Amino acid sequence: MDFNNLPAKDKIKIAYADPPYMGCSSYYPEHQEVDHKKLLLDLMWNYDNWALSCSSPSLGYLLNVPFVKDLVRVAAWVKPFCSFKPNVNPAYAWEPVIFRIKKQRLTRADKTVRDWVSVGITLQKGLVGAKPPAFCFWLFDLLQVQKDDEFYDLYPGTSIVTKSLELYRKQSVMQLEIPKEEIKQLAQEI
Repeated sequence: MDFNNLPAKDKIKIAYADPPYMGCSSYYPEHQEVDHKKLLLDLMWNYDNWALSCSSPSLGYLLNVPFVKDLVRVAAWVKPFCSFKPNVNPAYAWEPVIFRIKKQRLTRADKTVRDWVSVGITLQKGLVGAKPPAFCFWLFDLLQVQKDDEFYDLYPGTSIVTKSLELYRKQSVMQLEIPKEEIKQLAQEI
């Protein structure tokens, strides 16, 4: 039996971490660096399926944390609209999302989720790096979130992940697609 990819029949523990990126704590009110190595190990040992958003400059360091690199994959948030900074070329137009699916739920009959999403950034949400609702919906698909799972947003920030999760679960229960207008409205409210 492959213990790195176990079948999941019941509810599982899922986590998403979007901490201040390495070296960027000055952009946040707490001004406190996160111990990313400790965070990664916490995710590895305490959650079934999980994802960690990070910056491309930190990716090499994070993938070299012991017990991590051989057990994870890297997905990409590609930003067709992003912030261009003076004297930064090429632009930072994507962000890595390190993830692990320890408890697999999908069958051949389920839709296949891409390991990338193309969604523009959010603007003026009160916090640097706030994720758009469309990113959150993709993340929930990637992590195979279901209605009864325990989901932990480890760095809630603007609460957009939690609010998007409520809408996502509503969609799952009713077996319908949430209209893009409703997702856009959520993005405007947050």
